[in-house]
Amino acid sequence: MRTVVQVALDTPLDRLFDYLVADALTSDVGRRVRVPFGKRELVGVIVGLVDSSTVPDEQLRAVIEIDRQLAALPREVMQLARFAADYYQYPLGPALLALLPPALKRAKFRPQAPTAYALTPAGQAYCAAIPVRATAQRRLAELLAGGPVAAEHLTGLRAPLRDWLNKGLVMADHGSASRLVTEPAPTLTEAQQNVLATLLGAADGFTAWLLHGVTGSGKTEVYLRLIERTLAAGKQALVLAPEIHLTPQMVERFKRRFPDRKLVSLHSGLSDGDRLAGWLDCLDGRADIVLGTRLAVFTPLPRLGLIVVDEEHDASYKQMEGLRYHARDVAVWRARQSNITVVLGSATPALETWANAKRHRYRLLSLTERAHAQASLPEVRLIDTRTDKAALGLSDALRKALLENLERGEQSLVFINRRGYAPVLYCRACGQVSECPRCAAHQVIHRHRGGYQLRCHHCGLASRPPEACPACGSLDLRPAGQGTQKVEDTLADLFPAARILRVDRDTTARRGAFAAMREAIAGHEVDILVGTQIVAKGHDFPMLTLVGVIGADQALMSADFRASERLFAQLMQVGGRAGRAERAGRVLIQTEYPHHPLYAALAAHDYPTFAERTLRERKLAEFPPYSHQALLRADARSMAEAMAFLETAHELGRERPEGVLLYDPVPALMPRIANRERAQLLIQSVSRSRLQAFLTPWVAALREQKNGGLRWSLDVDPLDW
Repeated sequence: MRTVVQVALDTPLDRLFDYLVADALTSDVGRRVRVPFGKRELVGVIVGLVDSSTVPDEQLRAVIEIDRQLAALPREVMQLARFAADYYQYPLGPALLALLPPALKRAKFRPQAPTAYALTPAGQAYCAAIPVRATAQRRLAELLAGGPVAAEHLTGLRAPLRDWLNKGLVMADHGSASRLVTEPAPTLTEAQQNVLATLLGAADGFTAWLLHGVTGSGKTEVYLRLIERTLAAGKQALVLAPEIHLTPQMVERFKRRFPDRKLVSLHSGLSDGDRLAGWLDCLDGRADIVLGTRLAVFTPLPRLGLIVVDEEHDASYKQMEGLRYHARDVAVWRARQSNITVVLGSATPALETWANAKRHRYRLLSLTERAHAQASLPEVRLIDTRTDKAALGLSDALRKALLENLERGEQSLVFINRRGYAPVLYCRACGQVSECPRCAAHQVIHRHRGGYQLRCHHCGLASRPPEACPACGSLDLRPAGQGTQKVEDTLADLFPAARILRVDRDTTARRGAFAAMREAIAGHEVDILVGTQIVAKGHDFPMLTLVGVIGADQALMSADFRASERLFAQLMQVGGRAGRAERAGRVLIQTEYPHHPLYAALAAHDYPTFAERTLRERKLAEFPPYSHQALLRADARSMAEAMAFLETAHELGRERPEGVLLYDPVPALMPRIANRERAQLLIQSVSRSRLQAFLTPWVAALREQKNGGLRWSLDVDPLDW
């Protein structure tokens, strides 16, 4: 007897598709399946079996193949996907298929293979004669010297690894790849002991904890102790980190603590094969610890016993395209679903999280001192640039501090969250600046191959700088403002003997580049770092004792109500890089507003005061967390077309529950990107349930509209405007 299976497919249609199959079983729900779709063949997931279909029998098509080589997605993961699709108002098919590794979305895939590599006898002989200049090969040799090494630890050395495989110097190792020496657990501080005793003494079942700890307070050690207990109980632990750049060092630390446990790293920087292998280890229950970025929150884990969200405030946890979920919030829902503990950790919690703790929805734990016995929180000094004028971006006070640090042999970080050489090219004759012809934004000057290039950071357009001003013909064109490249040049001129390293998206784009930079910094091969927010999070460099901050005031003028929260978190995080060991740290912030309350709280390392003051402002304005929002975005060839769609959407929302507000459509803060005009409509309510009750039928009505070339999306709980 033939059965009808309901299949979720990656299409924009918010529906399931019925197919016939001769041998479907209840156990096939959650399995990967290949089906015909028009003239194409698509991969989908079976979500249900039914006795009959509303589609006439003669129109029903047959499944091509049910993939029974792989285990089915667990029921809990299917429920999690359905929750995310419902809450974020996104079709179930694309939401469910987004959870699969890229390799499984293809009709045919090759099983991944080696999970580890080891030196052959020929490779051991070769390692003794590697040239000094062959740094990548020497690094590979050092890693493999002690025995098999997991592939995830070699992601930055793909080229030499491939070459050595071809030459027979290394071989695949399918056994246990754990050669790292066990790292003994450090002695806990009294504060850590108290926090851990509270966590371990709590009753089993769902509890959401907020671990608020200053930078360097030892939050990671608390995580490790909780994971140790979780593993001892035969359970799995899921640890989320906000950035790809943070995962390698966390993997290494976790691996040293748990060398005999299967640790899987999942993030977008892995090859398709590595992601597939790790994901299958999770699906089949072989993984003990999963460490990953936001998408890892959906990883199938049949023995899940603990979820940790490190740096839970970070905006990187919010997906900005497709299924616009927030991994922190999904993690809390998943913990409740699985009846387990979830720990949210941060030195600067998101205000929504802090408010939940104050309302006792989450339980609050605090670490107020640094874990290192000789370490203390850095001194924060505000440099008034109204009196100490910054020349080429650097005040006299910051220059002197950098020189003093160099003379002491200590490391410094100059933080400027703006990459490139300068924000604009400026005509001194008429005031014309370098505008992007495709966007409502400036083109940024970048140093490029011995010359300069104008680039748009929104659409990617690159062009040569003009010889003369296109508006007035003047030849007097100058770069205005500072970027990481210009600051790097300025520091090289000021301190010619200093070893300077720039760390931004441009210099870390190549795979393995940031790992090599981190090793150079830790090995004291760098005197001064110039960096963006990439270096602001989670890195521990004992010799780094000075942080100088340039250009922070810009965020104080932003139209985004979250800008001050982001600025405080960013400065607290970057300042936390200084003085994490026995050497005292200093943070120098250049500002024209030294008496601003944000800077006062920062200088006092007083997050609670900043949070309470900002929450009072939010409450008066009825901004989150005192309201709940959704943002309908539209982009089209013309602003009139985008606004017309939003006016229609506004009219469709005329019938709505009491307490749900629809604001008038307005152009977006960035009204044009890549020749597409952008507008938005805000929906807000103090009741989350009322907002959801309105959104579901409203979005269904929007999907019925014929839009031509217009594109639209709905962002529930938006962070970006």
